[in-house]
Amino acid sequence: MTTKIRKIDNGSITTPKGFYAGGYEAHIRYTHKKDIGIIYSDVSATAAAVYTQNVVQAAPIFVTKESIAKENKIQAVIVNSGNANACTGEKGLSDAYAMRKWTAEKLGIADHLVAVASTGVIGEYLNMEKVQEGINNIEYERSSAGAKSFAEAILTTDTCEKTACYQFEIEGKQVTIGGAAKGSGMIHPNMATMLGFLTTDANIDEKSLQQAFREVIDETFNQITVDGDTSTNDMVLVLANGKAEHSMLTEEHSDWPVFKEALRKVSEDLAKQIARDGEGATKLIEVSVNGAKSKQEANIIAKTIVGSSLVKTAIYGKDANWGRILCAAGYSGAEFDPNQMEVYLGHILLFKNGLPVSFSEQEAIQYLDQEIVEIKVMLNNGEAQGKAWGCDLTYEYVKINASYRT
Repeated sequence: MTTKIRKIDNGSITTPKGFYAGGYEAHIRYTHKKDIGIIYSDVSATAAAVYTQNVVQAAPIFVTKESIAKENKIQAVIVNSGNANACTGEKGLSDAYAMRKWTAEKLGIADHLVAVASTGVIGEYLNMEKVQEGINNIEYERSSAGAKSFAEAILTTDTCEKTACYQFEIEGKQVTIGGAAKGSGMIHPNMATMLGFLTTDANIDEKSLQQAFREVIDETFNQITVDGDTSTNDMVLVLANGKAEHSMLTEEHSDWPVFKEALRKVSEDLAKQIARDGEGATKLIEVSVNGAKSKQEANIIAKTIVGSSLVKTAIYGKDANWGRILCAAGYSGAEFDPNQMEVYLGHILLFKNGLPVSFSEQEAIQYLDQEIVEIKVMLNNGEAQGKAWGCDLTYEYVKINASYRT
């Protein structure tokens, strides 16, 4: 891949041409924080989305699916935090449609060009008077301040905003992909209480965008876990408005691999930020599995290891308990021979060819004292590799979730 993909440290969802964003405090939440966010493109954008696999799905999911199905175009996204609008029946669905309608009226666009998302407590009705006030009063701008305001407005128990931005060239023209996400607890995708929004000025065919996005999601957002719970509201949405003005991107375009890799980089960046900001977390855990028969098996093993409560608590306790890693790999459902396997904690070899390896416990403790912990598994059974990300499991996680509604 000859085209350089550059990370833009101060970039955001408003860095791609034609995108605006903003946030507003409508007092939907119990705390004084922004709780209504908006993204707007000055032209309609090709849209692709991936949603929660939970059978119980929140009202905004249905409304957004309907909007995109109309013509695979979205021009604006309205998001509220503090209330998930989930398990709220016909009233909840009516409220989600109202959010779509009010946003469309504010922007002077058709209803079906608006996507709706909500996050927060399940089973409570939205205060629609406050929601309408927020939509009417929210300002959006094509600036980093507008993007930051949006990133703040979508947070719940998150401790920080999650953003990413990369640039590259197609046919000599600068193309940008920006992203913002939220997620801290109930994270175990096939999508989690995780919302992600990506914007790009790339000009791309809708079928190709959906295909690329689904494949990228499987390698990134669907490879993170915090606590094993899959939420009712998960959604990751990408909008491509074509304002970079290169010829239409499809899988046959010579620069297709560049676009897809940039999309993957933005998604992985956001996914890792979500994993690191797991409720009560002190560390990001990255599990790499190499030498598997297939990528699917490598991904399954990696995600099973990083999702193990025993592995997560061992990392928190700075205990190099390789047995828990081996055990998790063993019940993942993937086939491998433990007698050919190697397990590393960073560079420290813990297990090889069916037997433990002597290592320095003190060195392992020092390694586990870092903010980022890497677990590497070599299966020596093929050529495929996969990764997954998660966080340690701490006392603070229990404290946060024991009093979430109060």
